Amino acid sequence: MTRWRPEGEERLRTAAMELFLTYGYDNVTVAQIAERAGLTRRTFSRYFADKRDVLFAGSEQLPVALADALRQVDPRLGPFPAMLQALADVGALLGERVADHAAQRREVISGSPELQERAQAKYAAVSDALGAALVERGADPSTSTLFADVGVAIFRRGFERWTDAPHEADLASRIREAAGQLRDAATGITAD
Repeated sequence: MTRWRPEGEERLRTAAMELFLTYGYDNVTVAQIAERAGLTRRTFSRYFADKRDVLFAGSEQLPVALADALRQVDPRLGPFPAMLQALADVGALLGERVADHAAQRREVISGSPELQERAQAKYAAVSDALGAALVERGADPSTSTLFADVGVAIFRRGFERWTDAPHEADLASRIREAAGQLRDAATGITAD
């Protein structure tokens, strides 16, 4: 086996996805992923902490990216529209980076309770980061938490729609569509 190749990370990710989809996440080992990629376990460890990391590597950057994007939005914009703008801005960048494996990744995660739990933790971190950034913009904490939770739901729904048909629209557009759907559905809701 070749010890190091510059495209090793992508080869490992591709091999892992193929194996996860064929045999199920729980039935695949790191050794099998490395062998399928024509690399060693040691090479795998250079890129990923464990096999979950193949699916979630870089996800720790999402809360930071969204909070930073929210801080950059025009301060005259209200909290909710500012958050929607930040979601769309990050969605535009993220869509370019994760397009290759997004649908496969979603399919693998949906088949594993362990991975679903990790995804939930990721989205909780996103909500916390959005909420904190909204407070920094002057929104009260309770409203910030509510908006952040709704923002995560919009982001998730947009992401799901995008992975279902990534060539029909970009991720930012799908996020805007999800926000529009919420707006349209909420028009008839009254707080009794």
